[in-house]
Amino acid sequence: MDKILSDLSGMLTGAGVIAQSAREEFEQALAARLDAVLASKGFVAREEFEAVREMAVLARQENESLRAALEELKQK
Repeated sequence: MDKILSDLSGMLTGAGVIAQSAREEFEQALAARLDAVLASKGFVAREEFEAVREMAVLARQENESLRAALEELKQK
């Protein structure tokens, strides 16, 4: 009886591992497909958005600095 319960327990554990692997594989496939769909519609990842946003902020600051320097030169 112990052998049967042990075998059954091992089978259930193995089935759980297989189910977990299948779930992870499904999630990865779904995430990849979702990324592809969003990219095809022009959406970008948060990281890309934040990087471009930071570049825009820096460019705006530089533009303001250059504008102030230009105004100073015009007044001379």
